Amino acid sequence: MTVIHMNQRQLANRWCVSEATLERWRSEGIGPQYLKLGGRVMYREVDVEAYEQDCLRLSTSRKLHQD
Repeated sequence: MTVIHMNQRQLANRWCVSEATLERWRSEGIGPQYLKLGGRVMYREVDVEAYEQDCLRLSTSRKLHQD
């Protein structure tokens, strides 16, 4: 299995948010898990997709998958 990584800019482009937003979210503990390697922030695609799945909603008050 090949692990695909993306950097902060790539994720910002994917979600149409600024890199500063991702930086703020990381400091607040929001968003997908990330790696910090040699001062660089990287996101595994599998973690990004898992976070996106967790954000799916049926309505404003209900997650797609209630636990």
